[in-house]
Amino acid sequence: MKLIQHQYGKAHVRVLKVTRSGRQHSLKELDVSVGLSGGFDASYTKADNRLVVATDSMKNTVNVFAKEKLGAENEEFGLALGRHFLKTYPQVKRVEVGLSERCWSRIQAGGKPHAHSFTEKGAAKPFATIVCTRKETRIESGIEDLLILKTTGSGFEKFLRDEFTTLPETSDRICATKLKATWTYTKRPKSYSATSGKILAAMLAVFAKNYSPSLQATLFQMGVAALKAAPEIAKVHLAMPNKHCLLVNLAPFGLENKNELFVPTDEPHGQIEGTISR
Repeated sequence: MKLIQHQYGKAHVRVLKVTRSGRQHSLKELDVSVGLSGGFDASYTKADNRLVVATDSMKNTVNVFAKEKLGAENEEFGLALGRHFLKTYPQVKRVEVGLSERCWSRIQAGGKPHAHSFTEKGAAKPFATIVCTRKETRIESGIEDLLILKTTGSGFEKFLRDEFTTLPETSDRICATKLKATWTYTKRPKSYSATSGKILAAMLAVFAKNYSPSLQATLFQMGVAALKAAPEIAKVHLAMPNKHCLLVNLAPFGLENKNELFVPTDEPHGQIEGTISR
């Protein structure tokens, strides 16, 4: 028997950093994971821990680097962590850093943004994955858990029918999905956060404006828009579960439901995914 693959590390290192500029405070909250692979085979196969970097040390490294290096750009922070582990430990061949951000917005008090009070911006989370080896670095960024919906401008018609098909065709339905999008950089942008903002804005504009004959077609159009918006990325992967909104049957009560009243459902749902590249 032989060990053919391994990775170990520290997951869910929670970091909340307050940056103070006089009375004005800024807030950054991250969930950080670090995974190492390399010359650690003996720790698995021979119970030899001499080259093992303790996961508690990884946690401490994240905290120290958050104090010294964490700023507006999550990707830059992840790069600093990845390069540190490669530089410090010769037995490390590959470092994977995962970053998921909880976003905060300033509370409006007296019609003005408050200096140091915040509310959660929403469920959607920006994320980044940085993979560093001694030969190359790969950076992916994205957004997950972004619930988007339009009340019309969507349909689903002329699909395959067989003896198990009961779904009626429609040219007017609610289109709702919880978007996860991941884009892969080929070159460093001037600003990761600004580029991510352009990509997301381009995709959401397509979702809102274009008629959707299917979630598959919309997914492709959104991916194309992302690539056009950011020449720094090579590809984008989209996962778009179809969050169905089912018409309520009001006929037993003598009422007609003209696409007005729905039951939102999460399960089961269609799972639509695709990767679009140049």
